[in-house]
Amino acid sequence: MSVLCELAMFPTDKGEGVSEYVSRIIKMFKESDINYKLTPMGTVFEVETIQKATEIINNAYKQLESDCNRVYTTIKMDIRKNKSNRMTQKIKSIENKIGEISK
Repeated sequence: MSVLCELAMFPTDKGEGVSEYVSRIIKMFKESDINYKLTPMGTVFEVETIQKATEIINNAYKQLESDCNRVYTTIKMDIRKNKSNRMTQKIKSIENKIGEISK
């Protein structure tokens, strides 16, 4: 199974600039074996089970809970049986139709 997840999580009680807090979450991804891609609006990652995806989301929140009183989170999931490596394959499918895209 492939669980593609797009996660955006940040505190709303720390002012306009929250990269200090978002960086904690990205560091968690960086130090793990999770396949992820940071985008300007969130982080996309792929795992094999919904349980693993929710565990990662919970761990992301743990990066902020000690000093953030309010945390905004958006989560999108695309769950597909009998597939894997869709983070790469979905992009390649588009490139096969229109050529290389901006990276």
